[in-house]
Amino acid sequence: MADEKTLKKEEPKTPGVSAEALEAARKQGTLGYQIKRARWSYAMMAPYFILFFFFTVVPVAISIVLSFTYFNMLEFPEWVGWRNYVKLFLEDDVFLVSLKNTLIFAVITGPISYLLCLLFAWIINEFKGWLRTFLTLIFYAPSICGNAYLVWNLILTGDRYGYLNGILLKLDVINEAVVWLKTEKYVMPCLIIVQLWLSLGTGFLSFIAGLQTVDKSLYEAAAIDGIKNRWQELWYVTLPAMKPQLMFGAVMQITQSFAVADISINLAGNPSVNYAGATVVTHLLDYGNTRFEMGYASAIATVLFLLMVGTNKLVQKVLRRVGE
Repeated sequence: MADEKTLKKEEPKTPGVSAEALEAARKQGTLGYQIKRARWSYAMMAPYFILFFFFTVVPVAISIVLSFTYFNMLEFPEWVGWRNYVKLFLEDDVFLVSLKNTLIFAVITGPISYLLCLLFAWIINEFKGWLRTFLTLIFYAPSICGNAYLVWNLILTGDRYGYLNGILLKLDVINEAVVWLKTEKYVMPCLIIVQLWLSLGTGFLSFIAGLQTVDKSLYEAAAIDGIKNRWQELWYVTLPAMKPQLMFGAVMQITQSFAVADISINLAGNPSVNYAGATVVTHLLDYGNTRFEMGYASAIATVLFLLMVGTNKLVQKVLRRVGE
């Protein structure tokens, strides 16, 4: 009887396949072989990956770690555990107001601006040549206009010389000038309107590019299969063919709607009246850039990061069902 310790388990043999072929197939399935095979592709991606890792991944990881500490930029960080998060949700009333404003802002401006980008891109794509280029520039210009806040400050000036007050007074809609950006109930609607006006940015351009790359033969095949109108073409042909652009536009709109701060600071001030225009980012800037409580500011940033990632995952799950 053979000793059990000397027995070796025999590998199952595949009929007609040699041991050398099995060994070669096993090596080709390893991660090291795949990296070696695609080494030039990794080399081409290396500059971007290095920059992304050191300027995005590392700062996010450091911020998450610092959120569990007390750090005032002068002393070495002191570990405090969950204290910052407890204070954030149970003691910081301004943060709760900022979180509510941010969610309202994101829920309203995110989907509406996303649909507006898609709708205007779809309409503009129907034009040809210089006219399409001109219309694209007209719709995209507000998002890169450096004097956008100056224009809206003139429109929303709280005296009779403001354009909006002047028009409403002339039409007898109001009897006296309204201080739009210093009246609590008007601050958030004004900021939402300005954000929608500025929302046709990078996502809008990506939709324009995506619409121009759709294969025209798909529409002919769809017509043979029974597609009868433009709305069916949009849902069953156009949108499924430009899912990468839809995903990119969704990420940009989510980032833009959750990370709003400049609009509130330039129009309503920081802090705004009764924190009516406060957002999570303005609260973050208050603790990070003014008070230098970096541990607490990192906790705010971590909550915002998790909120954006969760929303992004939800939106991607919905977009995967486009065309079904």
